[in-house]
Parts: sequence; C-alpha cells; structure tokens
Amino acid sequence: MLSANVKKTIQTCFKSFRDEIPNFVSRKEQNYMVAEIAKTLAGEYDKSRRIGVIEAGTGTGKSLAYTLGAIPLALSTGKKLCISTATVALQEQLLAKDLPMFRQYSRLNFEFGVVKGRQRYICASRLELIADSKASDSVGLWQHKPEQADLKLIAKLWQAWLDKKWDGERDSWPTPIKDMIWQQIASDKFSCNKQLAAHRQCPFHKARDIIDKLDVIIVNHSLLLADLELGGGTILPEPDSMFYVIDEAHHLPEQARSFSSASSSLLSTIEWLSKLDLMGKKISTVVKTEQLIGPIMKLADNSNELASDLKLINQWLKNNSQLFNNDDKRHRFEHGVLPDSLLILVENSLTSSKAALKHLNKIHQVILESYKDGLISPWQIEPLLVDIGTNLNRMENQAKLWQMLSFKTSAKSAPMVRWVELSDPVKNEYFFRAAPIEVGYFLEDKLWSQAHGAILCSATLLALGSFDSFRKSAGLKTNDGTQYIKLLSPFDFQNNAELIIAKVTVEPSDSRFGDELVTEIKQRVVDKMATLVLFSSYRQMNQVAKDLRQQHNLTLLVQGEASRNALLTLHKDKCDNKLPSILLGTSSFSEGLDLPGAYLTNLIITKLPFAVPTSPVEQAHAEYIKSKNGNPFLILTVPDASRKLIQSCGRLLRNEQDQGTITILDRRLVTKRYGQSLINSLPPYKLTIES
Repeated sequence: MLSANVKKTIQTCFKSFRDEIPNFVSRKEQNYMVAEIAKTLAGEYDKSRRIGVIEAGTGTGKSLAYTLGAIPLALSTGKKLCISTATVALQEQLLAKDLPMFRQYSRLNFEFGVVKGRQRYICASRLELIADSKASDSVGLWQHKPEQADLKLIAKLWQAWLDKKWDGERDSWPTPIKDMIWQQIASDKFSCNKQLAAHRQCPFHKARDIIDKLDVIIVNHSLLLADLELGGGTILPEPDSMFYVIDEAHHLPEQARSFSSASSSLLSTIEWLSKLDLMGKKISTVVKTEQLIGPIMKLADNSNELASDLKLINQWLKNNSQLFNNDDKRHRFEHGVLPDSLLILVENSLTSSKAALKHLNKIHQVILESYKDGLISPWQIEPLLVDIGTNLNRMENQAKLWQMLSFKTSAKSAPMVRWVELSDPVKNEYFFRAAPIEVGYFLEDKLWSQAHGAILCSATLLALGSFDSFRKSAGLKTNDGTQYIKLLSPFDFQNNAELIIAKVTVEPSDSRFGDELVTEIKQRVVDKMATLVLFSSYRQMNQVAKDLRQQHNLTLLVQGEASRNALLTLHKDKCDNKLPSILLGTSSFSEGLDLPGAYLTNLIITKLPFAVPTSPVEQAHAEYIKSKNGNPFLILTVPDASRKLIQSCGRLLRNEQDQGTITILDRRLVTKRYGQSLINSLPPYKLTIES
C-alpha cells in the first residue's frame, strides 16, 4: 500500500513544481498518471503483479509523471529506479534536463546517472596494444588490414586517453568512430578482467563502480535486455531490487526480437576457424603449463570438425542453388523446418561449436589462473586475452546460431524463423540467420515475473483503440493483474488541427498514383510556410521529389540528401527567416521528429503506413497466423498501420498552442472497411472528407 509519508512527499513535490517552476502547467492527465503509477508500484491493485501499461498522449508530460510517481516510493522502500529508453535523445533529456530539474525542485536527495553497455567503452589495454606502431602488421589484433587514417585515429584516441582529455566512452568522442575500428578497441567480457591491475582503472570498470551509488539508473532497452539474458543482476542490480519504467515501450518487443537473433557467414567463419591453431601456438609459447596441452589440442580438433561441417553445409547450399533464384537471393524455410539432410549437418555444427566453446573457456580459465600464480607477466597476458576474447565472442555466436537453427519448437509455440541469404553469388558466400517470431515468453520469464514493479509507457501503445496487440507482443496475459490506462492528450485537437482526407482519383497500387502525388503536393504546399511530407518508401519519395523539382521548380529538403540534423537545421532556419520550407521524409521521420510551433503547420501523409511483409520474420509471422486460421492482415498489418498512422499524425501538434492541417492522400480511409477503424483510432481532429 502507498504509505501516508509517500503520499505527502508526492504532494509536497508537486506543490513545489507548481509554485516554483516557471510556466508550469498543472494537467489533470499528468496528475492522474502520477497517482496510478504510485498506486500500481506500491501494490495497491496487485501485490504480486505490480505492472502498469500506460498510453499517455503527446503533451501529457510523461517523464515528470513517472519520476514523481516512482522516485519518492523507490527512495522510501530502498529500491532503485531503472528508467529504460529506446533512444539516445530521451536518455540525454532525462540526464541533462528532466532529472536535474526534478531533483532541484523536489528537494529530494538522490543520485542518478546513465549506465551503458560494456561495448560503449574502450579497453585501455587493447587500445594501447593496437596503438603500438607494430600493431598494423599484427593479424591477431586487426580483423581487417587497417588504413593509414585508421591508424592515425587510433593514435589520437590513445593520446587523448593518456592526457585525460577523453573518458574512453564512444559517445563522448567528438566525431563518429567507425564500427570496424571500435570493434578492435572496445571492452569485452573476456579480455577485460578486473583481476588485472591495468584494467582496474578502465573506463568500463570506473563506470560500473558508481552503479551502487545511484538511486535512479538510466539505460537503453539493449542494455536492459543484455542484463536479462544473463539472468538479471549481472550488469544491473537484481530485478527484484528495482522498479522499472520502460519509456518508449512500443519499441521493446521488436528490440527483444533483434537481441535474440543470431547470424553468421559460412566462408568467413571457415577462414577464421583455420587461424585458431595460430592462437593455440601463441598461447603455448607464452604459458608453460601442461594444463593447456589437452584443451588446445581438443580445440584444434573441434575447430577442424566445425570447419568441415560448415563446408558440407556450404556444399549443400550450392547443390540446392535453385532456392536462391529470386530477387532477394534468399530462402526462408517454411514454418522454420529445415530439410532432414540439412538438419543433420546443422546439428553436427552445434555439437562441434559447443565443444570448441567449452575448450576455449577452459583455455581462458587456465590463462587467468596462470596469471594469478605469477606464471605470466601483465604485458604477456594482455595480447592473449585480447585474442582469446575475440575468439570466444565469435564461438559463442556460432553455438547460439546453430542452437537456434536446430532447436525443436513445441506445437503450442510459434516456430523459429530460419533463413539463408546468398550475399555473394561469385564466391558462394551464404549467411545463415535465425530469429524468434514471438518474444513475449522471454520478457515474462526474465522481467515481468522478476521485477519488483514495472511501468510501461508510450504515446502509442494502443492499436485500433485496444491494448491487445501490444499486450501479446510484450508477453502480458489477459487478467494477469496488469493495469492498463489510456490518458488523452491535453491538446485541443478539434480546434487546433484539421484532418483532411483528400479527394484523390486512384489508390496507391495504381501506376498513376505517383503522378497524382506530384499534382496534389504541388497544390497543397502553395502559401504554406512549414510543410512535412511523409512517404512510405525512399523510391517513391525520390521520384516525387525529382518530378516536383523538374515540373514545378520547387525547392525541397529531402531525406538522404543531407544528414537528418543538417536538414532540420536548414528547415528551421528557413522558417525563422519567414521563408517557405518543404521537408520530405520517410518512416523514420514519422517518429521522434519534434517541429513545434511555426516549424510545422502543414503535414502531408502520402500513403497509409501498411508494412509489406518483405522481411523473413514478417513473412514467417504471417505464415504462423495463417496456420492457426487467423487473418494476418487484420491481426498484424492493420493494427501496425494504426500505430504508425497515429505516430505520423503526431508530428503536427507538439505544444498546446500549435495549429495546422494534416492531409492524407490515401482514399482507402473511406473506401475500405478497415478505414473507419483507422480514423476512429486517431485523436479527435476536425475531420474533412473531400468529395
């Protein structure tokens, strides 16, 4: 139950916000959200299931609501609050603005900070090794031959670290660091070991040391999922010691699927395996102990066996080359079922990779024990740990992939998605990939059933007016004690925005639709100062942009022709100087794009955001639903389009004073049976249907 002291603290904090924060607006929706979060996490609705799902419309003030509803309770009960986000932008907002303001005006004493994954930090020892002038000749350190520019950057990074002008975190370096370079210097769980004196002051360990001092921990969904996969409590504190707020929660199921996937290239893996014996010889030269003889010999045998297995798989694919006679050069195994002749080879690969992984781990353990016993010096162990850490990571991925490809799912659960891509027809290079269709079981098992309490919130969780689609994807069950709340936006949609369903003569499937878009957009940007046009594909956007420029001499800002930040800066500069600006973008501009006030008054959506099931995961999901006598279009496609349409329309009104029009150039909203459901799921804009 929510104690009287916590209630009083929340009320006192709110009074301070109202009286002291400049231009603070008290909103009943926000106040209700605060109360529901506090009551849910306190167990007033269900002591064993303290979970709340909240859709809070734009302008509600979610971050203030969940910090006010959760922080006083967490502090009073000795729990930590973990806030997980999908985007860096929201993390930065919480760290630099929302939480400092909350602490200032609430006068509550708490510490907060961002926790990032190990891979966001350098391993200082690795960086030192690779910065050595001889490193460019070392096959063991570089996976690909470095260019001179790469070596110069490495030297610059090392010097900045030595001079204490850089904290070793990837995101704090002023310019982007290429993935190929970062992979060479990033910390990993095998080579980074706090037992080694040189590693104790590494940026990763220094960052980890502060976790215990934090009352509010900010993470991203990827780090949260990484901790859960390890059982919880490995990277972050134990789940039952924390309250969780999952902001931007609509991204969590998809990110969980990506996180649970695995892939590998056959030829590059075979080439890598052929070099593993070099690592064994190097280790034997440095570490003089009989304990390594057996594991190194067995690793060589298992690696050769795995390479042989992969060569047989590669030959099987070449013998069945007709599977890749399609535009995508891709074959998905129907219902996730591999042919028996291939399944045997996959199972052999699993056996070989698991055995190789076992012996690699043994070698790693013996090296660390030899260091403890003084048999290896620090300067000798560093390159060994770098080398074996890289190989352990790759072998872990092999074992995961072949496990996912051979795992037999039960008839009651969704099958695994399994497919192969022919990435290089000349070299016969194949990529094997596997991913789960459903990830709800993972979230239920690792998070919902383990957390002391959790709040999931977003501006778009409902689809077609229901939480059902999100509930299923997130692994929440009907009547399991979870609380579901929909909070309306405080915006005056009826008076501030007009939704126009344009009178267009053809549907998007018609070959003439592109020409009609050119005509419609030209007419609807006349005398408009700030326009955003959203497209469903790059191809159509680029063709329409070309035609608008050639036929009507329009000046356009088009996604892809400059960076996102550069385009938005140009757009805002034109608006500030009272010049008309027309910005064209695709689906990535439909979410997270903030153009308040005069920066956007004219939003044009060219087409309903129906996703074409082109990815293997989408195809397999539709196939699975059909096998259960369901309709994939109604169960998957329409609800997904509903969420995306709400997000797209949400670009227009960002503040309570904003005004403008939304024009949808897709007549299916009024010609198809599902159209009215999509309209009904939108905010209550003033509706105009052109006739």
